Amino acid sequence: MLKRVFALFLVPLTLVVAPLAFGAEAGHDRLDLTSSWVGLASILTFIAAYALVIGEEYTHLPKSKPVILAAGIIWAMIAFVYAQQGYDHIVEESVREFLIEFAELFLFLLAAMTYVNSMSERRVFEGLRTFLVSKGLGYRQLFWITGLLSFFLSPLIDNLTTALVMCAVVMAVGKDNAKFVAVSCVNIVVAANAGGAFSPFGDITTLMVWQSGLIPFATFFSLFVPSVVNYLVPAFIMQFAVSTEVPAVAEESVRIKRGAWVIVGLFGCTIAIAVSFHNFLHLPPFLGMMTGLALLKIFGYYLKMTHKPHPNDDAEDGQVGDIGAFDSFKQVARAEWDTLLFFFGVIMCVGGLGFIGYLSFASEWMYEGLGPTLANSLVGVLSAIVDNIPVMVAILQMNPVMDEMQWLLVTLTAGVGGSLLSIGSAAGVALMGQARGKYTFFGHLKWTPVIAIGYVLSILVHLWWNAGYVGVAPGL
Repeated sequence: MLKRVFALFLVPLTLVVAPLAFGAEAGHDRLDLTSSWVGLASILTFIAAYALVIGEEYTHLPKSKPVILAAGIIWAMIAFVYAQQGYDHIVEESVREFLIEFAELFLFLLAAMTYVNSMSERRVFEGLRTFLVSKGLGYRQLFWITGLLSFFLSPLIDNLTTALVMCAVVMAVGKDNAKFVAVSCVNIVVAANAGGAFSPFGDITTLMVWQSGLIPFATFFSLFVPSVVNYLVPAFIMQFAVSTEVPAVAEESVRIKRGAWVIVGLFGCTIAIAVSFHNFLHLPPFLGMMTGLALLKIFGYYLKMTHKPHPNDDAEDGQVGDIGAFDSFKQVARAEWDTLLFFFGVIMCVGGLGFIGYLSFASEWMYEGLGPTLANSLVGVLSAIVDNIPVMVAILQMNPVMDEMQWLLVTLTAGVGGSLLSIGSAAGVALMGQARGKYTFFGHLKWTPVIAIGYVLSILVHLWWNAGYVGVAPGL
């Protein structure tokens, strides 16, 4: 009975670690710890850590600290039990596999954050803010502009990068209006996740489904209408919380620093390189991002070597005016390290819980017990809890027999379900770090019922709009 209770509680967590657990079971004897003291202690440790994450805005304890500590405790308990049974290296090998998963995500995010920081340092977003404000646009108009840009940029440059860029714009435009920033960040997360769901390039989950051969390239665009519904319904309701007031136009002009537009162009090239590496060379996307980061650093070297200080420029952190010197390493240092380390803690925590042995029950309970439509609809809710990328990896590894409409459904729900909570997608977690104190877990949570309406309606629209896709997709 205890094992069943644990398994029911950990259904969303086991989805995260499905592929790694399968791989470990194939090569080693595994201990079933689901009913042991280790299972209970690990669950309680994880719950306590996540409670501190949720309460960050009240405790002011950075979210990475409790989950990193929990990860160490969970794996230490697992290793202790395995050592008592004479298994010396099984746990170590599994930890290294999870470390690879984190390293790929870490390097991708680090490159994206460095580019965003570089554009911010070159005053690109300040220039955009001045341009938008000078047009006499009100906060509500800016709310719609940033949301629509997020929705249509996400299919091209992925939802995480889009969210980072548009959040920087919102922070610049609404720096004196915390409420506008908070609601706009929610809008950006919803729009970026929705826009990324109908394109193979918009989200890592859609890329995985496409590369698996389950859905043809052109078929992804049949999710456009459900994605539009998912974004527009909550956006229409949220707009009434945004003031129609027009921001005050700043007197001073903003001079964009030398090399700014070249960096913007390099950023676009970096995204293209990452997509090309993944789709044509079958290399991990992070390698393309790091290649693009090298281009930024080489260009930064050029800016540094050709820098000529001007006595009339205003000093700012040792860099002057629009011809200021540029140090790419400073932009790396400005990355949101709390966010990056948070991902490490979460991946290692849920990895340990999955290693304990809760996988098989989750697979059987979801697709055999609930049926594909309900199970795939639940996937979006699970994505809001443990992030959509590992959830989709787990489902692909489970490889349930479904028709094309159901594979489209799980692609949609995994992509947009993470919008239900701020911690449900990489975009939301990244924005909590970028707009610290203004965009928070509870600030997003109060809009969850509205986002859920759009989520449910998008599922219903898909089941009606794409009812013609009834062929059974090939297995993996």
